Amino acid sequence: MSETLLDYDAEADRYDETRGGVPRAAAAAEAVLRLVPTGARTLLDVACGTGLVTERLTREGLRVYGADASYGMARKAARRLPGRVALADARRLPLPDASVDAVSAVWLLHLVPFVDEVVAEAARVLRPGGVFVVTVDKDAAHHVGSDIDDVLAPHRSSARASDRADRIAAYAATHGLEPVGSTHFTGHGQGRTPRRTAEKLRSGYFASWFRGAPDAVDTLTAQLAALPDQGRPRDDPDYRLVSYRRPAVTRD
Repeated sequence: MSETLLDYDAEADRYDETRGGVPRAAAAAEAVLRLVPTGARTLLDVACGTGLVTERLTREGLRVYGADASYGMARKAARRLPGRVALADARRLPLPDASVDAVSAVWLLHLVPFVDEVVAEAARVLRPGGVFVVTVDKDAAHHVGSDIDDVLAPHRSSARASDRADRIAAYAATHGLEPVGSTHFTGHGQGRTPRRTAEKLRSGYFASWFRGAPDAVDTLTAQLAALPDQGRPRDDPDYRLVSYRRPAVTRD
């Protein structure tokens, strides 16, 4: 099973504590805000999850809303942002055309096979001059040069990653969005341990990049089990955010 198939309703109550909590959420929100123009007044956080990042996106003059397709996640987020969270599919947002100044999508595109539709919908709801801010290359961000990476490297491939930066750039261009910026942030609390990596490998969690044969899993898990400090997290990932702008309407 890949992460794409997680039951996010069931995950909602434990999601924050298992995904880096407040430090990771704060770092993500600060990075998103670096890419949102100062003059923006409204932002929609798509796939907002529990709202831990979303509630930290508020700044002076910026009204923030959230949307998530999981009832369990949206329910948690609504407690953090009362009256500002909708239960909605990222491909069918309950907004009119050109209605918000910014759309963010943190840790979403690596999970879904319909990335083009998500980008198209973000472009639809953006006002002229508005920006779409999104994480890309999530799996690659976890490659930090550790001993775990050395074991996995011969079996890694980015070919199937749905959030590859070049793919997102191509989708954005198709829907009239132009690149305007990028930044990075630390995924606090997300450093991998040999033991947990082996467990995920056995469960099929890394299906988006694992290109080894099925019989290679036993060999790899044995190699991971031989690494020192089985429970010690290696370096945290360095996530990348990119932003795309809907061009402003110009007058002759």
